[in-house]
Amino acid sequence: MGGHYGLVVLVGVALLLTTGQCDTSCGGRDGQPGVAGTPGRDGWHGVKGEKGQPAAVVDDPVDVGVLLRLRGEMGSRGLQGAMGPKGYQGDLGAAGLPGQPGGPGAEGKNFGDGQHSLQQARSAFSVIRTDSSFPRFTQTVTYDSPAVVNKPGDFNTATGYFTCRVPGVYYFSFHSMAKVNMCLRIASEALFNMLGFCDYNRNNDQVLSGGVVLQLSAGQRVWLESFKDQQQDTDQRDTRDKLIIFNGFLLF
Repeated sequence: MGGHYGLVVLVGVALLLTTGQCDTSCGGRDGQPGVAGTPGRDGWHGVKGEKGQPAAVVDDPVDVGVLLRLRGEMGSRGLQGAMGPKGYQGDLGAAGLPGQPGGPGAEGKNFGDGQHSLQQARSAFSVIRTDSSFPRFTQTVTYDSPAVVNKPGDFNTATGYFTCRVPGVYYFSFHSMAKVNMCLRIASEALFNMLGFCDYNRNNDQVLSGGVVLQLSAGQRVWLESFKDQQQDTDQRDTRDKLIIFNGFLLF
């Protein structure tokens, strides 16, 4: 028992000796640097700074870059620029709404006896005389051939008269050919004076023509007649070929 006790005392003394030496002579190594951490979040925006002092006007030259950064006063309005080129045509728009009904038209005109509607307000004729005898003086020229045109029948070939049924403005003309002198005139109750035409040229074919525009009322007549001017008796007795054409039609 006493031997164990002495062994314990020796071990303790040895530990004390060892501890005392480390405190004065033992030293540890430095550790390794740690790994960098993840970036932190952005901080809050700072407070707006105070307004700066206005720039001082100096006589010395000023940096152009500084002037560009300074805000000047608003200038006057500039002149209007030139007109630009015409743009492209736009697409066709949608159809508009129907308009309001129109007002009543003007009162219609009377076409004489009331039997002529707007569709019937027309009149035209063309007749031919081929008789070789000379037309008698101051008598209405008549026509031996059927009318070439006679719509709606206002011309009478037997009497040689055109009788107006549709009031309006008409055009009348005639043409003649003979081997002797001839005088023809257009006569009408709408004329103050007859319109006479003559052609004198012996030993050659005589070609004569004339025309007139007349405004006629219902019932007024127009006809063609020969008259004596400088014709000789031999002219009236001439039996060679002769031709007379008489035309007329409503203009409006």
